[in-house]
Amino acid sequence: MLSSLGKITDFEIAELLKTSHQTIATAESMTGGMIAARLTNIPGSSDYFIGGVISYHDRIKIQELQIPPKIFAQEGAVSAKIATLMAEGIKRKFKTDIGLAITGCAGPDPLPPAPVGLVYLSLVTNASSECKELTLERTRSEIREKATQAAMGLLWFHLGGGTKL
Repeated sequence: MLSSLGKITDFEIAELLKTSHQTIATAESMTGGMIAARLTNIPGSSDYFIGGVISYHDRIKIQELQIPPKIFAQEGAVSAKIATLMAEGIKRKFKTDIGLAITGCAGPDPLPPAPVGLVYLSLVTNASSECKELTLERTRSEIREKATQAAMGLLWFHLGGGTKL
């Protein structure tokens, strides 16, 4: 999805968030806080980053993000629906302009029915909702890094940092 762009820098995204006066919160499962770490890597990030939830276990998605338990039985934990509900839930919980969420399977074992490398990213605002499906390959750590970079890319595009591919 973003390979032709190279690595989007944390500074570029920080500047776009600051100049647009938007706030963001994150809900992460497979990346375990890697997106939040990138968003807070720049001094002054408290101007735009409000907080995040690492919802690695489904119980946390239910308790903290208010995802109905029946959705997991219907869709599976790794799905576009869950990613979107995570983004909506975190946006609502922290009262931000943007909710950014990720769910997926980094491996090494699949999470049936999700194969290793299946990732869903979702970005939700008051005006729009976008969800992307990715299939990534490599090691667990490389899949997590690529997924984090893809989430940053989705945010960058949303903020006007480039044209959509």
